[in-house]
Amino acid sequence: MNLSEIAYRRVVVKLGTSVLTSGSKHLDKAHMVELARQMALLMKAGVEVVLCTSGAIAAGREHLQYPTLPDTIANKQLLAAVGQSQLILAWAQLFSIYGLHVGQLLLTRADLQDRYRYLNARDTLNALLAQNIIPIINENDAVATNEIKVGDNDNLSARAALLCDADLLILLTDQKGLFDCDPRSNPDAKLISEVVNIDDSLRKLAGGSVSGLGTGGMATKLEAADIARRAGIEVVIASGQAPDVIGRVVCKESVGTHFCATDHPLENRKQWILAGPAPEGKLVLDDGAVRAVSEKGRSLLSKGILKVKGEFDRGATVKVVDTKGHEIARGMARYSSVALLQIAGHHSDDIESILGYDYGDAVVHRNDMVVL
Repeated sequence: MNLSEIAYRRVVVKLGTSVLTSGSKHLDKAHMVELARQMALLMKAGVEVVLCTSGAIAAGREHLQYPTLPDTIANKQLLAAVGQSQLILAWAQLFSIYGLHVGQLLLTRADLQDRYRYLNARDTLNALLAQNIIPIINENDAVATNEIKVGDNDNLSARAALLCDADLLILLTDQKGLFDCDPRSNPDAKLISEVVNIDDSLRKLAGGSVSGLGTGGMATKLEAADIARRAGIEVVIASGQAPDVIGRVVCKESVGTHFCATDHPLENRKQWILAGPAPEGKLVLDDGAVRAVSEKGRSLLSKGILKVKGEFDRGATVKVVDTKGHEIARGMARYSSVALLQIAGHHSDDIESILGYDYGDAVVHRNDMVVL
């Protein structure tokens, strides 16, 4: 690894539970210090590093000496509450060996969904990096419910990469990368070294979690990669056990699977639409509206809506799908679901006469929409 060949200025490193435990039931401190060493080298070479770490629940189980508890949300939150302090303590001690300080950010989807809180989290990240402090991010599992959880740290790391305007997202896992078939069952499986586009055929290659210790498998890593690359961020999925893996990836060595960033990254507002609020409903379009949105870059008009699914208020994020259920876009609705049920299929000129008011011709304006 030649640090003079570093190609990035700001990097997010995501470490899965299987990497931190090396497949065991406890944190592998020896491997964690090796990963800390690699990140410390980058920091001292002028690269800003953000760490997104899993492992709080595993750390909680270890600290409490593996108690037998019913598999309930409350008990998982108990383990996360105990384990999070142990996890951050471990990272603080390991990075202190290299003279580095850490700062902790515990996030939920609610922090990313609200625009003000999103910007506040971004400011905190930038402030930590400006002081040469490594931000350590995890989901706030001790208080998060299903309604406000991001759900997995792969997607959380992608959102962190957007928050801090990173150049590169490294997803370290227990696999060498993405293969053309399942390497667990097919010894002839070949590693895919580069991905330019993520499509349905590629998603079919993604399997589940190998270790059973974490919440993310290859499918969630593809989701995370798609979010990041649309914002102009390169992504690499690689094995967390590979020698000097972090430094080699940052020096653009051929390690794991590299996902190319899109040529035209989304502007900040659209990044937030994609990475922040969870969709609250679906709008099913006719074929003409699908073409207008996906091929011609048009706003979505009420005339092209066939069905409105879910209940949501004005300003909510919604999925825009075709008649087969394929998501073609995501955006912020200018009308509530109640209003849309009344105006769906009608011309924009009729909106005011039907509702008694109007918020403009577009149901979802192209400036508030991300075409997928």
